[in-house]
Amino acid sequence: MFDVGFAEIFLLALIGLIVLGPEKLPGVARTVGGLVRKARTSWYSLRRSIEAELAEADVTAPIRDAAREMQDGLKEVDQTIRKAGDTIVDAAAGDKKENPEETDG
Repeated sequence: MFDVGFAEIFLLALIGLIVLGPEKLPGVARTVGGLVRKARTSWYSLRRSIEAELAEADVTAPIRDAAREMQDGLKEVDQTIRKAGDTIVDAAAGDKKENPEETDG
């Protein structure tokens, strides 16, 4: 998360020793360590939550793909049925032309 090396930590400890003194420095270090631990725990919890949400999104993507495939299949079936219906209508119109005595009326 933070790119802090040994030199930065040493410099902060030296400044803390000068500002706080040797009596208060261990207590402050413990407090800062606890806060860093809580922050790290919160960060990992947030990270796990985000990863869980992403995993859930990965599960729904195949479902959406399957729904799209089904819609495409239904469109193909609809087109096939329409073509078959047009063929039947054309065949019936051809029969009426061949047999003109069979008229409505």
